[in-house]
Amino acid sequence: MQTIASIGTVFSQESPLDTSGAGEEIAPPQWIQQARRSITTADTDFFRVSPLRYWLDFILSLTAAYASATVYLVWPIGSWQQILAFPVAAFWLYRLGSLIHEVCHLGQHEMPLFKAAWNLLAGVMTLTPSPFFTRHHRDHHSQRLYGTPEDPEYMANCMVSGNIRSILCYAAFVAVFPLLVFLRFLLAPLSFLNPSLREWTLRHASSLTFNRNYERKLTAADRRSILIVEALCFARAILIPLLIVLGLNHWSRVPLLYALAMATVFLNQMRLLADHHLQSDGNRSDLESHIMDSCNYTQNDPLTLLFFPFSIRYHALHHLFPSLPYHNLKSAHAHLVKSLPADSPYLTLDRPGWWSTAKHTLYG
Repeated sequence: MQTIASIGTVFSQESPLDTSGAGEEIAPPQWIQQARRSITTADTDFFRVSPLRYWLDFILSLTAAYASATVYLVWPIGSWQQILAFPVAAFWLYRLGSLIHEVCHLGQHEMPLFKAAWNLLAGVMTLTPSPFFTRHHRDHHSQRLYGTPEDPEYMANCMVSGNIRSILCYAAFVAVFPLLVFLRFLLAPLSFLNPSLREWTLRHASSLTFNRNYERKLTAADRRSILIVEALCFARAILIPLLIVLGLNHWSRVPLLYALAMATVFLNQMRLLADHHLQSDGNRSDLESHIMDSCNYTQNDPLTLLFFPFSIRYHALHHLFPSLPYHNLKSAHAHLVKSLPADSPYLTLDRPGWWSTAKHTLYG
């Protein structure tokens, strides 16, 4: 237990969220000030994290994901058990993996044991450790980078709306992405052969982003965290072919794992299609434009529930208050709806459902 906690301390050393330019130089508009005042002066402490909720969601997702994935992997190919287990496993693995977002937004010294447990039991096993996500996701929240060509999560940097060729290239990248991640960790030792190669790998191949132009800025804490999870993920990656060579697994394990990985990546990319309206012109935007470019989804249509786990469908609210715990987003939104004036721009951020935004991202 002490060893796991010490590993969690490493994950907690990553730098805090970059909010440079997020309204400190110029006062935000009145409606944002009203929203901030309403949340911070409420009788309920919406910023209070519930460790029990985090652990329950983690354990439930972990159990359901690995149980259904086991059925999918061990039953005969084409059997009804395997066919039924595949979508179940994909959904729960996606839900389990989505907790990486919550790990990222925990405070620097908050819940180190949870961070370590998620990384060891989920991040390493699925080759998606949080040190490969935290930095670029915080850059996405940065007012300095949001909506610019350097934004690592802005879909306009990955696909041109309405351009069939661009959409097909994006779809091909989604299909090959699990293989690239696998090779990144399998070949990790080779990056140490040359200092320049190692530096390039750290800056350009140590983020789970689809923006190929993104260059990661590194701190000493980032380098330590990457090194630790890199070693663990290398061991996980090399076990896949090694167990086949040793005869402990059948060769079909590789395409089965690939199909499962691609399904979870697909679900995540579908969510990204509707996080934002993509109205940025590529230049640095002000805070109001940033928030107005984001979406809330309050209706419980099936696709929204499928693509937005853990209440992250309140995405505009999340960008307005990045440190709000996911389990408080729904209640915080309800509080704002009740307390803000009827003409508040915040109330216009609610969208009918996932497809209402996603179709504009795809077709322009």
